[in-house]
Amino acid sequence: MQMHILWIEDETKLLHECKAYLEAAEGYKVTGAASCAEALPVLAGDKPDLLIVDWMLPGGTTGLDICKRNAREWQLPVIMVTAKGDEFDKVLALEIGADDYLTKPFGLRELSARIKAVMRRAGAGGVREERSGEAPIRRGPLVIDGLRMEVKLDGRPVDLTRTEFLLLAKLAAQPGRAFTRLQLMDEALGDSFAGYERTLDSHIRNIRRKLGDDPAEPRFILTVYGIGYKFAEGV
Repeated sequence: MQMHILWIEDETKLLHECKAYLEAAEGYKVTGAASCAEALPVLAGDKPDLLIVDWMLPGGTTGLDICKRNAREWQLPVIMVTAKGDEFDKVLALEIGADDYLTKPFGLRELSARIKAVMRRAGAGGVREERSGEAPIRRGPLVIDGLRMEVKLDGRPVDLTRTEFLLLAKLAAQPGRAFTRLQLMDEALGDSFAGYERTLDSHIRNIRRKLGDDPAEPRFILTVYGIGYKFAEGV
């Protein structure tokens, strides 16, 4: 099935150039929208497989706003595209729920590679089928369902971003194993996150908060000082 990308971008020239390349070189369907208002009918109708969103948009709605709404409503993979190159902005975008981040200007081949990496992590290209036969991970009161991308604690849903879910599932699958930050970013999230190991601490803090863990005495994700993190054994 042809992959459908919704690209929310008000730079017409950039959008047309990228759309032409992705459709000709990769066979994707690319729908462009200059604002969130233009994108909403597409999201309500032919739901896309991937969102590519510019950080700055007209109409008062930013790319970060769309990321937040996506986490609540659509739960689609998201690539943030922006002229902002500050590391703080990159970390903020990833923490809010973007799956990857591209800084303008970027090459078309790099764009294509990032899309493929994000979709592999999201379950495209056979990963979804592999997950379908896996039983949920159960660790005491915590249930992690890879097929449904859902987490429940004491039977109640826990609202995690895609990144947070992948990290928690990776840790919980091997209780007691100590992962370095680099291992977690590489094994759970893939190549496009290389170089952003420091964002891992923020993700872990968010997961702990959402699980109701005391940072001083966490039940689930433990800090391995000088190394990284591990999931508690015997939960």
